[in-house]
Amino acid sequence: MENKLDKRNKYCFGLGTVGRDMFYTTESMFLMIYLTEVLKLPDATLLGMTAILTALRIFDAFNDPIMGIVVDNTRSPWGKFKPGMAIGAVFGGVFMVLMFTDMGLKGAAYAVVFAVCYLFWDIFYGLNDIAYWSMLPSLSTDQKERERMGAFARICANVGLFVVVVAIIPVTNMLGGVFGSLKQGWFVFALLIAGLMVGFQCFTLFGVKERKGYFKEEEKTSFLEMFRVIFKNDQLLWVAVSMALFMIGYMTTTTFGVHFFKYIYGDENMYSIFALVLGVSQLSALAVFPVFSRKLNRKRLYTIATCLVAAGYLLFFFGPNTKIISIGIAGVLIFVGEAFIQILMLMFLTDTIEYGQWKFGKRNESITFSIQPFINKIGGALANGVLGVTLVISGVNEAQSKAEVTAAGALTFKAAMLILPMIAIALGFVLYRFKFKIDEKFHAEIIGDLKERGDIKIVTEN
Repeated sequence: MENKLDKRNKYCFGLGTVGRDMFYTTESMFLMIYLTEVLKLPDATLLGMTAILTALRIFDAFNDPIMGIVVDNTRSPWGKFKPGMAIGAVFGGVFMVLMFTDMGLKGAAYAVVFAVCYLFWDIFYGLNDIAYWSMLPSLSTDQKERERMGAFARICANVGLFVVVVAIIPVTNMLGGVFGSLKQGWFVFALLIAGLMVGFQCFTLFGVKERKGYFKEEEKTSFLEMFRVIFKNDQLLWVAVSMALFMIGYMTTTTFGVHFFKYIYGDENMYSIFALVLGVSQLSALAVFPVFSRKLNRKRLYTIATCLVAAGYLLFFFGPNTKIISIGIAGVLIFVGEAFIQILMLMFLTDTIEYGQWKFGKRNESITFSIQPFINKIGGALANGVLGVTLVISGVNEAQSKAEVTAAGALTFKAAMLILPMIAIALGFVLYRFKFKIDEKFHAEIIGDLKERGDIKIVTEN
């Protein structure tokens, strides 16, 4: 049974990520659309920008564990997590708007200014992301309560994601008409998204009440200790590799979406309708996840979800490009399966915190959760890199419509969008089955040991 504090924290924590995921989706999925369809960069410039973005994302990903140390070592009247969330939301929003601002620059000057804005956007978003998600394990140590909180947070996250996916093309086109150009339309859209990021974060900043005195007070973590937290926690490493393979597959497929409907399917307006259907499917899957988790263990749920994803990818690849029913069924299978995997990965990562505390005597929530944005950025970097290269070698970047894309080009595009991601997701599942050992029974034993040691105190709040 949820008590009043758990209910309050579940809703306030979850609502906080609606704007965050609108914010992240705008950059991670549609920045390449802005560069190719709004700024209309030529092949040479696009390849250069793809290389810059990929390098910056990989570089900044390695900065996330350092941000984890910053959050873990934060001691303030507002707690450990909220200062990083607030700072990251505000300054991340500023640099987001600058990335979508037409400063009248061209060539190398544009590339340099854009790269600087992108780097600082990434740093501040990473600070916010680490602080936000690392708050989750501090709200409860009960696996089922965490699943309820995590499932609601993922529902809210996916609401934010799919609102942007469904709305961004028609809304930016509408705003472009109102403000005189598509560039201005995207600028105003980015401004709105930055405002929503800050607004929704206020639910978490002012609504979530952290448990005081529940966990033993710990010493600050040094830079060198960060490496022990990450590399000696074997379960964290296996989760990280499995999650990375999943995210590479997931983000590669979603990043290809707009280009697929414009140049392979032949009607970009169907993208928003397709995204709406997938959004409802994924949200429904997240909503019913707690029901399935009460009847099936996590290993069986992950197996079923992976089978759904694989079936969807195969149907999408071998089905006809022009039949929206076939594409829609495939998309539903993929996104329902991926919704389950998303919440399972979040729970696996959360459980490694107690495992690390059990082995090394310190929780280090934020260093542990710094793995998540690290993985997301690596996944996004590789996904956008694959997209940029595929657009060029398939001939899609220079095409004006579906009619100008050759059969070989379409096949290359679909293979990069569907086959490579399916292989990556399948490999992540195999690693999990053979290497991850924190099941429900083992986690309960860990919590029992931590309570006996006094590392977790028994506190009852209503």
